[in-house]
Amino acid sequence: MKLHELKPAKGAVHKQKRLGRGEASGKGGTSTKGNKGQQSDSGYKRKMAHEGGQMPIQRRVPKRGFKNINRIEYKVFNLGQIDQLVEKYGITEFSLENLYMNGLISQTDRVKVLGNGELKAKVTFKINAISEKAKAAVEGAGGSVEIVK
Repeated sequence: MKLHELKPAKGAVHKQKRLGRGEASGKGGTSTKGNKGQQSDSGYKRKMAHEGGQMPIQRRVPKRGFKNINRIEYKVFNLGQIDQLVEKYGITEFSLENLYMNGLISQTDRVKVLGNGELKAKVTFKINAISEKAKAAVEGAGGSVEIVK
């Protein structure tokens, strides 16, 4: 086999239809675009969300609520979950670095601990936020809490 003998497989290559090349081509005259009108012009582009004069859906549907730009999103862990994580991963320090290294949070996540469930293990916390109930439970189990900003 030589480089100059290479050619595509049979039926793989099709001839392009040449539009607007005279009546004999079968695709002349209006070049398959119909008669007149905006859509037959070159460079025609339909506007986004245009529904042919009907009121577009984004204008028919009412707006509801708002997005608070000052909201702080937290990745939430309950005390019951933390007890399971301590058993599974052998964590003694519940910090952002440890959680990231074990694939439980992403690097930019903020962590908050809530007081649902029981904590039996003695764990040190270095997190962004904690509820009062959770803080009391952690200190009752012999652990400590440090808030990291």
